[in-house]
Amino acid sequence: MINPISTAKIQEKAVLVGVILPSQKEQEITDYLDELEFLTETAGAITLKRFIQKVDEPNPRTFIGSGKVQEILRYIDENDVDMVIFDDELTPTQLRNLEYEFKRKVLDRTNLILDVFAQRAKTAYAKTQVELAQYQFLLPRLKRMWTHLERQRGGIGLRGPGEREIETDRRIIRNRIATLKEELGKIDRQMVTQRKNRGSVVRVALVGYTNVGKSTIMNLISKSDVFAENKLFATLDTTVRKVVIGNLPFLLSDTVGFIRKLPHQLVESFKSTLDEVRESDLLLHVVDISHPNFEEQIDIVNQTLHEIGGGNKPTILVFNKIDAYIWTRKPDNDLTSKTRENISLDELKRTWISKKGTHTIFISAKQKINIDEFRAMLYQMVREIHVSRYPYDNFLYPDITEANL
Repeated sequence: MINPISTAKIQEKAVLVGVILPSQKEQEITDYLDELEFLTETAGAITLKRFIQKVDEPNPRTFIGSGKVQEILRYIDENDVDMVIFDDELTPTQLRNLEYEFKRKVLDRTNLILDVFAQRAKTAYAKTQVELAQYQFLLPRLKRMWTHLERQRGGIGLRGPGEREIETDRRIIRNRIATLKEELGKIDRQMVTQRKNRGSVVRVALVGYTNVGKSTIMNLISKSDVFAENKLFATLDTTVRKVVIGNLPFLLSDTVGFIRKLPHQLVESFKSTLDEVRESDLLLHVVDISHPNFEEQIDIVNQTLHEIGGGNKPTILVFNKIDAYIWTRKPDNDLTSKTRENISLDELKRTWISKKGTHTIFISAKQKINIDEFRAMLYQMVREIHVSRYPYDNFLYPDITEANL
């Protein structure tokens, strides 16, 4: 009997590497590697082991010390590991030296994020944006890629324009970058025209860290079917939907999520996508309250918003996933710090978290908890913006409460 040929995709095996600098805590690096492992899983690989080293400063030759390099080398040889992924961006020299030592693919955080974006890009526009970012990342690393691609087998970190680099040089890559920028420029001008044609309708943009539930909220509020998944960067293309609450219409856009150390190549390539944020009238900053580091995620998003020129807009801070947020209540005579478990919505509203922004709301988009209050708050803020433009429309859109929706 002939055994059928298996068509199952074999997962690549990876190990993760991070360093603890004097200014960092070990728990902080553990959290960062948790996110790196999620990125690795999203890219389609499985993480076998993590390696962490305390250093005063990164080694200019191999980023980590020679002893740690040998420790990792022994492990990957014994366990047939396919690649080594670093949580920080490596220089071309460090990448070249590490690949020489490990005889394996070596990726850094930027390369991994670019790979995830390459997988997630579905439309021609998103693919063009990602390809531009890949070429901009690749150009200073071209010398490494020439030898690297001679033994290319495909897989994570090698998607997109990789195969072309065998027969191309820096001049051709620069020409390709110029062509891609020209193509994106044409599309950007078309999108600017589209945004102008929307008239003076109030525009609301969903922003936030990746995988906090923006697309789920988009689907809930606009009754649309935007793709949503429990993986990083499920949404790359901006989706705009017309929404009506009460009798008040406005436009709601779902944008690409932010992440720690978002590669500047991607920020530049996705400029027109982020224009939706810059040109919006109101931001819905969505936060995954169940994430242990949600405060840092808030800071990262706020920093990115300021970098792209969208940091001074009216904002509703939407704490999502309250169904997964728990707070342990202790007896009054227990002075130890509290942990999370069984906190009610009313109690959550009275915590310090509710003071994080001028307008704060706690919801669960998945379980549809507190959605009416969210819609009422959104209506009121959109109404204020609309009436400020059209004062005579004041009587058309009266103040309403969640009970009237």
